[in-house]
Amino acid sequence: MKTLIKSLAAGAAIAVASLTSAQAEGYPDRPITMVIPYGPGGAADLSARLISGTAPSYLGQPILAVNRTGAAGVVGSNFVINSKADGYTLLSARVGSQMGVPAMNKTIPYEWDDFTMLGLIETNPFVLVVAGDSPINSFAEFEAAIKDGTEMTYGSAGVGTLLHIATAVMADTMGANADNLIHVPYKGGGKARAAIIGGQVDFMWQNLSGVINAIEGGQLKALAITTPERFEAVGDIPTVSELGYPDMEQIIGWSAIYGPPDLPEDVVAAWTDTLQKLKDDKAWNRMTTQLGNVVDIRSPEETKAFVEAQYKVFDSALDKLGLTIR
Repeated sequence: MKTLIKSLAAGAAIAVASLTSAQAEGYPDRPITMVIPYGPGGAADLSARLISGTAPSYLGQPILAVNRTGAAGVVGSNFVINSKADGYTLLSARVGSQMGVPAMNKTIPYEWDDFTMLGLIETNPFVLVVAGDSPINSFAEFEAAIKDGTEMTYGSAGVGTLLHIATAVMADTMGANADNLIHVPYKGGGKARAAIIGGQVDFMWQNLSGVINAIEGGQLKALAITTPERFEAVGDIPTVSELGYPDMEQIIGWSAIYGPPDLPEDVVAAWTDTLQKLKDDKAWNRMTTQLGNVVDIRSPEETKAFVEAQYKVFDSALDKLGLTIR
């Protein structure tokens, strides 16, 4: 992870140095701020820093990635939605802050579709993980403990994040008693990862990009993955469908770039063009894949349709589980 972070910093420096060869007129004509609504080390943070190190070569201006955390991503998201609609304050949008929290908590100051969606960047398989020294060594052992009513703790990046909701959906799918699963929220995916590595919680659902290095290093053991087929980077991890729970495939993360409502057409066009160019950027593709993500760039219209479909599924599931806050 440290090596990759250094690569991101180096990439950002190279991108800034090459701006003279990029776009010179129109939007953008000054640096852009990319707000990350979660803490350092999580999926939103890593995604934004990859973008800030690569996209300037195509946009012609630097991108400053800034963490603005709090309330499971609501603080940073609300900051962006209330910023000037000029394209210079954007959001590293995540499935939790832009889909999960709005589905769970109807009292937050924005709804899932209040933003200008500039484009999906990647999707993130989710994995069920336990600590490397956990006595649980397989999904079958985990399943037995859950169904026996064993009290267990699980971590998340905050209330309403997909890391939180995933366990509720899992319990419902497995017919388990969710009351025996005790939620311990942390401020961001990075801190949640550290907590499970340190043995402070028993298990966690986490996007693969946030824990792949810890899995490879033996700090965490992965018991299941939510991809339809086994994921090449971690090919020994069984899929939820293999394990008899295909409905858990709905637990999938994603990163996107959002802006305030009513962004000008030239801003939308500039980012649509930039994201399309990233499809052919070998360095960005390589680093995104190394993090355990699936490159999945979509247009603003395709992004909205994708998020809406997922929102409807989770909104219905949370209502059924009695987890909606009104």
